[in-house]
Amino acid sequence: MHRVGSAGNTAGSTRPRKEKRFTYVLNDADDKKHCAGINCLAYLNGSTFSTSDYLFSGSRDGTLKRWELNNGDASFSATFESHVDWVNDAIIVGEKLVSCSSDTTIKVWNCFSDGACTRTLRQHSDYVICLAAAEMNSNIVASGGLGGEVFVWDLDAALAPVAKSVDAKEDEVPNGNSGPALSTLCSVNSSSNIASSNGQSHGYNPIAAKDHKDSVYALAMNDTGTLLLSGGTEKVVRVWDPRTGSKNMKLRGHTDNIRALLVDSTGRYCLSGSSDSMIRLWDLGQQRCVHSYAVHTDSVWALASTPSFGHVYSGGRDQSVYLTDLSTRESVLLCTNEYPILQLSLQDDTIWVATTDSSVYGWPAEGRTPQKVFQKGGSFLAGNLSFSRARASLEGSAPVPVYKEPSFVIPGVPAIIQHEIMNNRRHVLTKDTTGSVKLWEITRGAVIEDFGKVSFEDKKKELFEMVSIPAWFTMDARLGCLSVHLDTPQCFSAEIYAVDLNVAGAQEDLKINLAQETLRGLLVHWSKRKQKSSSHSLSNGDSSIGKDVPSKDSPRSRSEVDDVTENHATHVLPSFEFSTVSPPSIITEGSSGGPWRKRITDLDGTEGDLPWWCVDCVTHNRYPKENTKCGFYLHPAEGSPAPNITQGKLSAPRILRIHKVANYVVEKLVLDKPLDGGSDSAFVMGLSSAQSQLSALDSSSRLGLKSWQKTKPCIEILCNNQASSLNIAISLYS
Repeated sequence: MHRVGSAGNTAGSTRPRKEKRFTYVLNDADDKKHCAGINCLAYLNGSTFSTSDYLFSGSRDGTLKRWELNNGDASFSATFESHVDWVNDAIIVGEKLVSCSSDTTIKVWNCFSDGACTRTLRQHSDYVICLAAAEMNSNIVASGGLGGEVFVWDLDAALAPVAKSVDAKEDEVPNGNSGPALSTLCSVNSSSNIASSNGQSHGYNPIAAKDHKDSVYALAMNDTGTLLLSGGTEKVVRVWDPRTGSKNMKLRGHTDNIRALLVDSTGRYCLSGSSDSMIRLWDLGQQRCVHSYAVHTDSVWALASTPSFGHVYSGGRDQSVYLTDLSTRESVLLCTNEYPILQLSLQDDTIWVATTDSSVYGWPAEGRTPQKVFQKGGSFLAGNLSFSRARASLEGSAPVPVYKEPSFVIPGVPAIIQHEIMNNRRHVLTKDTTGSVKLWEITRGAVIEDFGKVSFEDKKKELFEMVSIPAWFTMDARLGCLSVHLDTPQCFSAEIYAVDLNVAGAQEDLKINLAQETLRGLLVHWSKRKQKSSSHSLSNGDSSIGKDVPSKDSPRSRSEVDDVTENHATHVLPSFEFSTVSPPSIITEGSSGGPWRKRITDLDGTEGDLPWWCVDCVTHNRYPKENTKCGFYLHPAEGSPAPNITQGKLSAPRILRIHKVANYVVEKLVLDKPLDGGSDSAFVMGLSSAQSQLSALDSSSRLGLKSWQKTKPCIEILCNNQASSLNIAISLYS
């Protein structure tokens, strides 16, 4: 797993920001499918809780999805959305679904809910990579991550209501979940003694096993929860007592990172898979490796065993799934995939395969009677050394897969792998894993044109426009879809003429702030529900509701504030209307530093920790503005006989139309009127107030058409030595 900065996770970031960032994620039209690689799978047998079996998938798109398995078919059932970065692992604990993410959090969900998160647990300092649970003890869950930390959680205690206090309120997350109270930890030092360390809050304290020096990639726990195994970049398997956090033993033998672990129900035997391409069987009683299996030609990343622990299914970087008899060492290539295999989940006679692709694949596995697979032929004896399997492959004796096609496919949406922000700063060109090129309009989150499989570079050149708009947002496609980031005050630097957006009845000089209108479109549901809630509270006599109470992190030191008395928070221009069928999700940092994610249609108006500047912009039409005017020089083109009509610098709004410059030049040439104000003449064309009234600071630059302006000016304006159309708008920079 590569360390890549995420959309929502700002831990360790060196990017200088004083205010909270606001991010929105554009979802594909078919939001019932994943749009990035599948990192994890969890199978729930419905015989215990319901009439149907369910499969849960966690993706690099930051979401989990529930699939109902019925009569050989898998149908979409629900989306679980709250993580703001890759979902790395998920397990079933009773009726609870527990997931972990690169956003450093662990989240708890009800398996049969509509996708609402019931609790967020925060303790890890880095990406949380793996989880483990005790089959017979539905309260115990272990988590491990890149920070070298392993925590053991008692879910009943962690999910119990926390007594509220002034400080405790800061652990709440905006979607109604409150973080765990973590004042004092029971940690284990190198001498296996219990040590105490102070945390940042108070309440429930998970047990911490702190003997790992490097990243933890794999965990496993026996059924009763008396043994916990961990592995990672240290190349050893550590065995712990999860009840105390004390270390029992250390198993050496692998020569590279340990990526997968399994333990049998009794806690006697353990299987490990490593980046050294080996699978090892350990006898925990004897504290030694009893068998090594060389069946893969590359890293082993996933393991799944039959209930009897007699056979193991394995997959990894070589894109192959093998079935191995642990006692006879007989192995067979079950199937091959087009992508590296990240996790396996066995469901009776089907093995579900998660890969770096956005689809989930189900292959025949004969999990109840694996001997039937070996009867189909093609088996070989697993070697003891990793190079023996690689050498056999090079010699041309590679096995033939037993199954050629999967029996089930849960299709995903191709992930976006390349994007380019166009010059107009509203359109983004993207390319996905299938080579399909699309044009997005990010101010309303929609694909406006699908070009199919064409050259990305050629299409980018074709769509190039001679316009210049300030960079008001940043963007990435880490989640397999577009994530747009807004930071104040930079995001409010871009304006566009309303007529260019085809706004009906707009005056010629009316300008639209792109960030302001985009925020209105994103938060319109929040605004309406907040107003409705405030009105209801006021009707009940609560005068405190609805008043503007500034947040404690809401500094008011701004260079200029554009204040409009009328509140248009619930009025959205057509060019900024986002879909309610596949609405975007917003990501922002919570009050306790933890980010959260919600669809815009799920916002209920009670989210009190939206960035103050977003709320100010949407509800009060106020946003920070830098100097709205910019100085520039106007000279005759080189080789032109035209006289120099100005002696100094002119000033104008940052965005203005070329024809205004042309009109000014013609007026100076024809009428030769001197400008008041000396060398720094005022060239004021455009808006000077939020009421959209034309400025009357200089009569020589007013836009009323005169007799000589009724004919098209016979001049040409050059910007950067290129002729500019009279109808386009340009942006000026200091």
